[in-house]
Amino acid sequence: MDISDVRKNTKLIIDGIPYNVDSAEFVKPGKGRALYRFKLKNLLDGSTLDRTYHSADKVEEAKITVLESQYLYKEMEHYIFMDNKTFEQLLITEKQLGDKKYFLKEGIIVTVQMMGDKPFDVALPTFVELEVVKSAVTTKTDTITAQNKPVVLETGFTLEVPTFVKEGDIIKVDTRTGTYVERISTRK
Repeated sequence: MDISDVRKNTKLIIDGIPYNVDSAEFVKPGKGRALYRFKLKNLLDGSTLDRTYHSADKVEEAKITVLESQYLYKEMEHYIFMDNKTFEQLLITEKQLGDKKYFLKEGIIVTVQMMGDKPFDVALPTFVELEVVKSAVTTKTDTITAQNKPVVLETGFTLEVPTFVKEGDIIKVDTRTGTYVERISTRK
């Protein structure tokens, strides 16, 4: 593909390794050819790379397939998913998942991105419902601004929530930002 067609989140093959374009910048100097600067993330090990290309350069686009899968469990440093069509198990490392691991709950349906027969990334649903397992005790005080407190969710993720959320409550969390959305249910 032409270098001018590459945008953010395009998947490329560079030296046989798949990369995601994290940022793309077009630079037109006063003299000479236009330049394209990319910040690339290695999809296999998570490392980053900066590359500059000229306007006439060509790059290889990665052929990505997606599978609807169900998260099953964690074993050592691997997260196990099951393809919903073939029931084949797919392994993704903790390093490949990054912070997405904090939003995985057994049975959740996700989209696994594959290159060939190797899974390398997971697309989460926009919102997940998780239980609060640890909550700080707060005291009511008269304030104008809303009060928040830190809580720990069943996956080990810590975030700020309103003071009325208690241990045992189920809350909705935005997986894109890692922020509290609403309380779904309260403990009895």
